Amino acid sequence: MDVGGVLTVTLSDAKTRNDIGMAILAKQMDTEEQAGVAMIDMMNKSFMEKSVNPKVGGNIDISI
Repeated sequence: MDVGGVLTVTLSDAKTRNDIGMAILAKQMDTEEQAGVAMIDMMNKSFMEKSVNPKVGGNIDISI
């Protein structure tokens, strides 16, 4: 049995899995960054609306 060959294949497999995991993590981080930017942009637009119409959305009228 070639122990060196088995060890090389095992290490190669582990490296491949690690590389795939890192690529997925990098993609997830990019996605989260884009979501954060979009959320900040949405909040800024909301604050702009409040500055133009400060009384809009301040009260809720409920009748039952």
